[in-house]
Amino acid sequence: MKRRRTIEVFSLSFLDVVSCGFGAIILLLVISKFAEPLVVEGISRDLRAGMTRLERELDEVRGRSRELNRQLAEKRNILAREEGRMARLQGELAAVRSRHRSAAIALAAQERIRRQLLAARQELTEEMRRLQARTPAIRPPDSAIGGVPVDSEYIIFVIDTSGSMQRFAWPMVRKMMAQILAIYPRLKGIQVMNDMGDYMFSQYAGRWITDSPARRRAILRRLASWSPFSNSSPVEGITAAIRRFHTPGRRISVYVLGDDFSSGSIQAVVDTVDRINRAGRDGRRLVRIHAVGFPVLFGRPDAGANVVRFAALMRRLAEDNSGSFVGLHTLDPAGNR
Repeated sequence: MKRRRTIEVFSLSFLDVVSCGFGAIILLLVISKFAEPLVVEGISRDLRAGMTRLERELDEVRGRSRELNRQLAEKRNILAREEGRMARLQGELAAVRSRHRSAAIALAAQERIRRQLLAARQELTEEMRRLQARTPAIRPPDSAIGGVPVDSEYIIFVIDTSGSMQRFAWPMVRKMMAQILAIYPRLKGIQVMNDMGDYMFSQYAGRWITDSPARRRAILRRLASWSPFSNSSPVEGITAAIRRFHTPGRRISVYVLGDDFSSGSIQAVVDTVDRINRAGRDGRRLVRIHAVGFPVLFGRPDAGANVVRFAALMRRLAEDNSGSFVGLHTLDPAGNR
């Protein structure tokens, strides 16, 4: 029989192989350490080149951004100038439209007044024409001027002091006050209130102001700067004047000067005034109620209804209370349209 050969695991050949392997690993480590500075230097060089390129591109972008910002600023300036020009043109257009609207409203008001005068003339009866023909040339002291009875011994002004009247109608209000006072050469008493029932002269609250030329001048001077609060409704002033000053046997007239009746029921006001300004046995009311309407709001479409309401209310009150309603067609004290 053959004898088996014994194999030695850790022979010299095995140790040679292991030593070679370790040697190769050490050689690789030496080579990599030697090449590492070259690699780092190459990477740094590439990074510096990339940063230089990026900085150059950033400068170019900033230059373009500055140019675009300059162009944007120019465009904005042009836009601002055009917007300002457009605003001016719109303002001019609005002014032209307002003048056109005012002219059209004034023309319509004149036409309505003309139709009303024609209707009033047509309503004259033969008896009225006969009486007119017999009217003497000299006016008796209790006849009418311009259709307004001037037989009163005491007069009360109830004036709308709202912003619209103050801004647009006040010169005409002062002129109308002077004209109304002029048709009453001698009075026993005068009083001035606003449409809220506030007195022009607080020291004369609830009592008559004695008539005199000096008192009349004082009233007209005070009217120039008098501006108490108003709610654009004559109701409070009318009712306060009647309740406080009516006296049986005295001839009293209330003159209402205004442009607006903004809220409330017309019929309710008529009923209230009818109740407190009751007629006596002779049919005469406690006070006459006259009214003057100012065309302040004709140019405002949003307030046109209030103008019509004021005119309707005051015409009805004047008719029911032995007075007259006068609607003005202009706010120019000189009478120009």
